Amino acid sequence: MKVLQFTIPVPHDKSVIAEKVSLPYHYPYLHRHKEIQITWIQKGEGTLIAGNNMHDYSSGDIFLLGANLPHVFKSNPEYFVNGGDKQIEAISIFFNPEGTLAPLFDLPELKSSKMFLQQHQQGFKLPHSASDKVSQTMIALRNAGGTDQLVQFFALLKALVNMKVKLDPLSTYGNLPGITENEGIRIGNIYNFIMQHYSEQITLEDVAKVAFMTPESFCRYFKKHTGHTFISFLNEIRVNEACKKLIAHKFESINTVAYKCGFKSITNFNRVFKFVIGNSPRGYLDSYNNNLVSLSRAAS
Repeated sequence: MKVLQFTIPVPHDKSVIAEKVSLPYHYPYLHRHKEIQITWIQKGEGTLIAGNNMHDYSSGDIFLLGANLPHVFKSNPEYFVNGGDKQIEAISIFFNPEGTLAPLFDLPELKSSKMFLQQHQQGFKLPHSASDKVSQTMIALRNAGGTDQLVQFFALLKALVNMKVKLDPLSTYGNLPGITENEGIRIGNIYNFIMQHYSEQITLEDVAKVAFMTPESFCRYFKKHTGHTFISFLNEIRVNEACKKLIAHKFESINTVAYKCGFKSITNFNRVFKFVIGNSPRGYLDSYNNNLVSLSRAAS
């Protein structure tokens, strides 16, 4: 079932929607809907923008997105190449605790589930320790029908509530203003432009033209609807891409990664990277490599 831009079509005989997509790339525009969304990335890589924050995603990742949380799964640029062979696959579950399911969530047996969902309105990424259980339940839910689908839905809620780990929110901005369909498409086009040209010199005037606004109007509009200034968003995109390149070990030096990601000064790169990540590029890379060694030892 196709997910429309800002309204999830709910069939008259279902209160929980399970959707499988297999496409060249994810739906590219910022949007939100009243349903809670749980998405399992089965195939594909890119950046999830949720509220005012961004997160890498790759095959195997599972995210819960709270009701009305603005979001977009931005596939990496190579997925948009004409004639390319890239493909994304994902399973998503949509449900609205305030809609037809409201009487169910008012039952005392589902009090803990209702509280859990309310506490995580800003969404979260599932820890890998819980991914197998949740992904298996999502498949069972998608394949089930009638009361069996509700049984699997209860199992999914139970698997989420029983996670005994700290869950970091995907977004930290709080409530962003409502967005219309046209605004979602406009912001999506802005995101597309910045993410396709982050390695180049992009000026405020360049991106304002994409939005058909004056620079002054664009600054107010972008801050209001994303929680970011243009510079803070561009810096996060560049640092996010730098992190991907650092751990891929495809470049000779950290300096090369900095310049490939649009930074003209290694000093500025180090400063911005530490501000966004909380660690230096070298410290981030060393920490990642040490974690790989620890995981390898634990597995052996």
